[in-house]
Amino acid sequence: MRLTPPSFPIFFLSVLFGGAGIAARLGYFAMAKPYEFWLVAIAFLFLLIGTVFKDL
Repeated sequence: MRLTPPSFPIFFLSVLFGGAGIAARLGYFAMAKPYEFWLVAIAFLFLLIGTVFKDL
């Protein structure tokens, strides 16, 4: 399997969702507190998709 680095938009979305999940866990983003795990999981999923599929 050939892996490629994710494009900038995919990487940015991953950092955005991951940062929101971490901020929710630490209490800085109270609205997202119930979804903290899912935000970080989505961030990792974006990175996985961006790495596995070429030109994403």
